[in-house]
Amino acid sequence: MPLNVSVVENIMSANDRLAQENHARINAAGVFSLNLMASPGAGKTSVIEQTLARLSGQLRIAVVDGDIATSLDADRAAAAGAQASIQINTGGECHLDAVMLRGALEQLDLKQFDLLIVENVGNLVCPADFRLGTHKSVLIASIPEGDDKPYKYPGMYRGVDALVINKIDLLPYIDFKMDFFRRGVEALNPGVMTFPLSCTTGEGLEQWVAWLLQNVKHGT
Repeated sequence: MPLNVSVVENIMSANDRLAQENHARINAAGVFSLNLMASPGAGKTSVIEQTLARLSGQLRIAVVDGDIATSLDADRAAAAGAQASIQINTGGECHLDAVMLRGALEQLDLKQFDLLIVENVGNLVCPADFRLGTHKSVLIASIPEGDDKPYKYPGMYRGVDALVINKIDLLPYIDFKMDFFRRGVEALNPGVMTFPLSCTTGEGLEQWVAWLLQNVKHGT
């Protein structure tokens, strides 16, 4: 077996073991957790802000933000009402991994929260390969990205538990074929839970928030 293949397998195996440990820690605290993934500019932080605004007073929410540099997203989450907001700077890495999340979890008293939202680094490739230990993985797509992304990034679309289609208020102005997009998604991830929404107009956000509340309630 070529050495480079063996090294990659060892890295992924070690990450998966740590992800299982993270999952056990999160479960023990009774927290429901999400791994939010998207390309840069798709609106991860905006979705988090709108989620926080609608769940304020209902849930205690912690946010972990992954970025190559700066604390801008963590600052926005804190300003939007997160009870705790932790920034992970990856130092050039294009994704979060289980080791990075473990470091963030060690800074949180998880029993003080109902919902943990992890905002991964903006990337449609690497984050799909590194499990973190969260309960659900959610991909945020957006209308300006184009309708071909499921076809170009199948690994990302295949592995998520839910799909948010953000910025639907731009549909009248952008050549985005929703039927073509959905066919690509359905071929990779049949029946995946999908939430078309707009953080600008608020359309569709109630369904998204209801899904989160249901998952927190049932602890799934």
